Amino acid sequence: MPLKLTTYYGGNKVPELPGTNTFHSTELFHIYEATPGYTPILIVASVDDKPVAKLLAAIRTSARLFPPGIIKRCEIYGTGEYFEENMDKESVFGDMLQRLTSEALRKCFLIEFRNLDNAMFGYKAFRENRYFAVNWLRVRNSLHSLDKAEERFSPSRIRQIKKGLKNGAQVREAHGTEEIKAFAQMLHHVYSSKVRRHFPNRNFFQQLETQLMKEQQSKIFIVTYKGKIIGGSACIYSDDSAYLWFSGGMRKSYALQYPGILAVWKALDDAKEQGYRHLEFMDVGLPFRKHGYRDFVLRFGGKQISTRRWFHFRWEWLNRMLIKMYE
Repeated sequence: MPLKLTTYYGGNKVPELPGTNTFHSTELFHIYEATPGYTPILIVASVDDKPVAKLLAAIRTSARLFPPGIIKRCEIYGTGEYFEENMDKESVFGDMLQRLTSEALRKCFLIEFRNLDNAMFGYKAFRENRYFAVNWLRVRNSLHSLDKAEERFSPSRIRQIKKGLKNGAQVREAHGTEEIKAFAQMLHHVYSSKVRRHFPNRNFFQQLETQLMKEQQSKIFIVTYKGKIIGGSACIYSDDSAYLWFSGGMRKSYALQYPGILAVWKALDDAKEQGYRHLEFMDVGLPFRKHGYRDFVLRFGGKQISTRRWFHFRWEWLNRMLIKMYE
């Protein structure tokens, strides 16, 4: 039977779909749709009106000071979700990729596939659609073989956690609209000083609560001191893995409480308690230079994993040049 592709831009049009991958879920589609600055694109592949695969992308708008301008980029986490074991997944992905590339390049400057579970999956399709690959790094903590999440932490990291708690910091899961709003305001303040770190509209975190927290697909942890939120982290859960998407703390104002460190520790500790096999840090910086955040999270005992990201630029001359550079 021929494969049929359907593209959805509005959540009210999306039918009920199977699947367990949070990064290609209808719930995340609704989160993007309700967050200013995001435009979701969902491509569903069907055979005889039965869904066999889906691919969720998000076009996000960000303002840059250096260089100045407004940039639209399309981001995809992974390479989609597939519902039939015996299907030719590479072929289906190739068809969805061709459709997504055509749709997205009309609206954005850059398409980026990141967090690939299998770095070789879709290689032929990416090349045929004129994407180029850049070697990248992922940082992931394996939790399934540990009795406690702290077993592989550096000694200095364990001392800092103990000091932070001793000096009055408390760590727990956030509950309710007001706490999540305060968490988002704190984290926006932390991220605003980092020119190259993207931070979504604060409504994104309210949508996490509405769409994902009830089913335990997401959690927000907060670090408090004397009743004030001074740090925190936001996690997404998909299948048997946890993903730390955003985290930070007011380390200059509350150095003795180590809020950023406690926020990551709580995310790891909870993921271990909930039985997840791994926790992955979603963005640990460019691979070709030292990066402060990557060095920071590695001291929690994770490992660097070599992978790749696939890119496609709208400007054909630039895309051709980069394809030659990264062949």
